[in-house]
Amino acid sequence: MRTSSNPVFRNLPKQGGGGYATFGTATAGASQAAQQFGQPATAADPYRTGPTSRSMTIDDVVTKTGITLGVLAVTAIVSYLLVDNNGDLAVPFVVGGGLIGLVLVLVAVFGKKMDNKALVLAYAVAEGFFLGALSFMFTDISFGGAGGSTLIAQAVLGTFGVFFGMLVVYKTGAIRVTPRLTRMIVGALIGVVVLALGNLVAGFFMDGGLGLRDGGPVAIIFSLVCIGIAAFSFLLDFDQADQLIRAQAPEKAAWGVALGLTITLVWLYVEILRLLSYFNSD
Repeated sequence: MRTSSNPVFRNLPKQGGGGYATFGTATAGASQAAQQFGQPATAADPYRTGPTSRSMTIDDVVTKTGITLGVLAVTAIVSYLLVDNNGDLAVPFVVGGGLIGLVLVLVAVFGKKMDNKALVLAYAVAEGFFLGALSFMFTDISFGGAGGSTLIAQAVLGTFGVFFGMLVVYKTGAIRVTPRLTRMIVGALIGVVVLALGNLVAGFFMDGGLGLRDGGPVAIIFSLVCIGIAAFSFLLDFDQADQLIRAQAPEKAAWGVALGLTITLVWLYVEILRLLSYFNSD
């Protein structure tokens, strides 16, 4: 059974046998998808998820993801401008936005509210404030004199370049999502999280911690590894979203897909921006 490295996608509807719904079990998959997202499926028509609802399509995923990213981008711009006018807002926006975003993701995952439109858009707003302020901190002169708006534009282009590149890789089947690949990616993700936490704790006792975020050679390698893992995580996310569509989940489930993809995009953008700041710092 394949599972995604993204916690949001781990709550996809499953078959009774433990696997995810596939083409061979469309009826069971659709029925459980409807139950998963709080809409009953009747015995007479297991695909019906409500009087006016319909099954999710790829267009729904694209539309919801676009709306979520649009809200995040607008909020990030507002956040950046506010911090640019008042540098004292940088830390509150980064800490507050990051913590609120984390809480909303936990509520979505453990409360099984991934399809809640208001929650997804609230996450986009919180992460927008986080990313706007963090982008300013990485590019402001007091943090090394990096390339400002040019550096941010490079990070954005790099992020979506990786995203669309991995989408092409997935659609063409150049890299197949197998249980072995999934285990490798999830294991690598756990490894970088442990290292990052260890570096944070070490930072309280020694200058620079373990050297994973100080801009040196080790930090550059660590950021490259994180970018690679984030990129391959897209393959798992695409696969899980594809299976949710096959299970004929309700249309509103696309909000959950949008949330999961946005989480990975945010992580990838932060790592790319961090790496670029290393090369542009004095």
